[in-house]
This record gives sequence, structure tokens and C-alpha cells, in this order.
Amino acid sequence: MELRTLRYFVAVAEELHFGRAATRLHMSQPPLSRAIRRLETELGAALFDRSPAGVALTPAGAVLLDEARALLDQADRARLRVAATAGATAIGVGVLGDGADPGATRLAAAYRRAHPHVEVRIRETGLADPTCGLHAGLVDIALTRAPFDETGLTVQELRTDPVGALLRADDPLARRESLQLADLADRRWFRFPEDTDPLWQSYWSGGERREGPVVRAVQECRQAVLWNGTVGMTPLSHEPARGLTVVPLTDMPPSRVVVAWNKGDANPLVHSFARIATTAYRR
Repeated sequence: MELRTLRYFVAVAEELHFGRAATRLHMSQPPLSRAIRRLETELGAALFDRSPAGVALTPAGAVLLDEARALLDQADRARLRVAATAGATAIGVGVLGDGADPGATRLAAAYRRAHPHVEVRIRETGLADPTCGLHAGLVDIALTRAPFDETGLTVQELRTDPVGALLRADDPLARRESLQLADLADRRWFRFPEDTDPLWQSYWSGGERREGPVVRAVQECRQAVLWNGTVGMTPLSHEPARGLTVVPLTDMPPSRVVVAWNKGDANPLVHSFARIATTAYRR
């Protein structure tokens, strides 16, 4: 059994869906299905019950899941011991300055347990660079939100959050149960600097060019709304500050929380971070 095939199996076992597992593994579904079939043939046992209702682990699959996780953990520890001996004892992590997130809190605790001797160097960045310094080579991995220019990067989705309009609590629209972008068409929006990633700028402006004050950090967004009565968008997972409220936007696609790193980066600390992040954010 190859470690890569075991990683494929674990992804399907955790997702219980071949399509989602393929997305998580950054591959198409047919080769993933073939790899699992080959594994079942090699082991002489069905690992999944496949039906129109979905995918479920068989008793043999449940046994292999425990064993596969143990084997993969052991392989990761071996890589990390070698990396530590070679001097790779630190990792640079870029994060957006958007406040505490329960997923990030779980990730920090799990990564510390897995790698107690690794120094995690956090670089908090403003909203103008959603890669958090990754494109510039300032960090090894980024915990951020899409969309942005993914050229040369591997991007793995951790979670999606609905978004809403960030408004003053006394704004007439704040009494609505939901809004659409058209309801905000005649309002001034907070916006990002001109050199901001175009994909990011377009998403958080609802696909339109907006007029309003320029902001560079989450707190500046909130203050622009509080002081000027401007509007903008924010994930519903963010708690609004005092004097502000968030009303769901029904015609906006959800915001994707992602982890991203440079393609071809073989640093085991980076790959371990991505795997632990996937588990931490799905709980």
C-alpha cells in the first residue's frame, strides 16, 4: 500500500463523498475512484458501501481508517524528525487580521500538540493582500479567504461562510431580515486600495466599482461604517462591533476560508499544517 493511496482513502472516508474528497485532494473524481478500487482489490475487501443514498464505510473500511491514520501520522513524524535535524524547525503563517475564529483556535491547539518544538511565526496582514505575503515569499503558508490570484499556489478549502451587509444599527436597512445587492446600489461602500488583488476586490464589492472611503484592515471597515454610515460586506461568522449589525445578502456566493501554499513546496511542516487545518475547520 502506498502512502498516497492511503491519503486518498482517508479523504474519502472522512468526506463520505467521492466528489468532495477529489476536490479536497485537488484531483478529478475518476482517478480517485480507480485508486480506491485498486486498494480494495489489493486488500481483498470492500472498503465502502456505495449506493444512490451515498457512501458509507464497511466494517473493513472502519478498521483500515484507524490503521491508515496511524501509518500516515507515523510517516509525518518521520518526515518532521528529518526536517528538524536538517534545521527546519519554524514555519511562517500568514493570516488576515479578521479576528479570532474557532477553527483557527482549534488549529493552533492541534498544531502545537502535533509539533510542540516547531516555532510558528505569525504574520498578520491587511485586506489589500489576501495571500498574506505568500506571493511575495514572506510566509510559508496562508490561512485566509478566497478569491485571489492562485497562480503558482495550491489552495485548499476549509469552510464556507455566508456573507451579509455590514450596516450601522440605526440604518433603515438594518431592520430587514435579508437584503440583495441591489438594495445597496445607491450607497457609499468602504473599498480597498487600488493595488488590491482584483479578484478579491471584485468579490467584496459585489462585482461593481464602488465609491467610498479606502480601508486596509477589518477594524477600518467597521469604523468606516460606524463613523460615515457607509456599507460593505462581511462574513456572517464575524461578530459585529457595538453599534453595527449584519444583514444576510441572499444573492452573494459564500466566502471561502482556505489554506494556501506554494506549489511544489515539499516542506513537511507546511503539508502537516494543511492537513491539521482541514480537520480543525471541519469539526
